[in-house]
Amino acid sequence: MRENDPRYKRNNIRGENVHNRIGGGLMTKAIIFDMDGTLFQTNLILEPALAATFDVLRDKGLWQEDTPIEKYREIMGVPLPVVWETLCPMHSLAIREESNSLFHVKLIEQIRNGKGALYPNAEQTLAALAEHYKLYIASNGQKEYLQAIVDTYQLERFIKGTYSIQSIASGHKSDLVRKVIVENGIQQGAVIGDRSSDIQAAHDNQLLSIGVRFDFAQETELQRADIVIDDLKDLLQVQLA
Repeated sequence: MRENDPRYKRNNIRGENVHNRIGGGLMTKAIIFDMDGTLFQTNLILEPALAATFDVLRDKGLWQEDTPIEKYREIMGVPLPVVWETLCPMHSLAIREESNSLFHVKLIEQIRNGKGALYPNAEQTLAALAEHYKLYIASNGQKEYLQAIVDTYQLERFIKGTYSIQSIASGHKSDLVRKVIVENGIQQGAVIGDRSSDIQAAHDNQLLSIGVRFDFAQETELQRADIVIDDLKDLLQVQLA
């Protein structure tokens, strides 16, 4: 579990003390992955799906400005209600919910049409890790969206369970990770993600935090991770056991 060991060097893919946190002993060990910006290259489908959504809003006279793609990139990873409160603060809750539903329809269309992709080395890394650990996904994405990715890339070959933020009332990533831990009897493990909510979820649940320096990651947030990697295959170099 998480320790304050002065010998441990933050952001080091060698992970000198990882053995104490997710290895050793006959314990239930697991790795919990974020989805967007960690396993799945959401950036490939984000702009066309968001553009299509705001085109509809423009047609309805509900939006006159450019599509706020950069603002979305800045807040990527936050719960969906926060997304639409930030992008469209002037809209009613009903309109935000309608926009969110339409946005997810467009995202899923992009996924089903093969417009997205997993990050490089994702499948090989998951296959190798699955031989030794139980793998799970804990994401702020909606169930149907996550299932579309799992189905399209056949991630059920490696992933034991996929958890959406919709499954908990609080909407907090830390609580979602806690749900994964409790339901699966996890005693030791790590959380892999690109944003501060993933890192905080690991720390709140006494798990190792591994940040990925991918599209939506921010250096100031990654500084709080125990380890930072630039390629998913780097996980195989970490001494997980």
